[in-house]
Amino acid sequence: MHRLRIAVADDEPLMRQYFSEVLSGLGHEVVGAAENGRQLVDECCQWQPDLVITDIKMPDMDGIEAARQIYEKQPLPIILVSGFHDAELVERAAAEHILAYLLKPVRMDSLKIQIAIAMRRFEEFAVLRMEADHYRQTLQDRKIIERAKGIIMKKTGLEEHDAFHRLQNLANEKNKKLVEVAQMIVTADAALSV
Repeated sequence: MHRLRIAVADDEPLMRQYFSEVLSGLGHEVVGAAENGRQLVDECCQWQPDLVITDIKMPDMDGIEAARQIYEKQPLPIILVSGFHDAELVERAAAEHILAYLLKPVRMDSLKIQIAIAMRRFEEFAVLRMEADHYRQTLQDRKIIERAKGIIMKKTGLEEHDAFHRLQNLANEKNKKLVEVAQMIVTADAALSV
């Protein structure tokens, strides 16, 4: 595994020091150590870590809420660490894109394994997010093309196949993507229909 830039958060100074030493020993760089969840959220923008490891129970904002806010701003793999393992915490963690949950005391070998798993899962999720975004965009483009084709059919009386062929010809003539020409037609129709 390559060297990761890791942000950690724990309200106990000894745990922050422990994480710094252990993670450095594993070949990673600790780019910041926060005392509470709010500081972690604020400073993750500045630190731009590859991974976040945070305690759950902290003053000001707990680690699960911090993880939620960090993930909203920029999806990152997040590992939670806690001395607690009650059902409510586990359920909250599972609902907030947490990729691993470690109980204190955290051993170096356990941390190493969970980091590897979290990074692998995060890469898999990133691929799935990209695919979902692609399919969402394809569907949106298809809807615009269908609307433009409908406008051409209505204005010219052409059949569906011929309207689509005309749309393709316009895209070729303008040296633009089909969806770009379709969007221009939809926009022009909306402006003229007012």
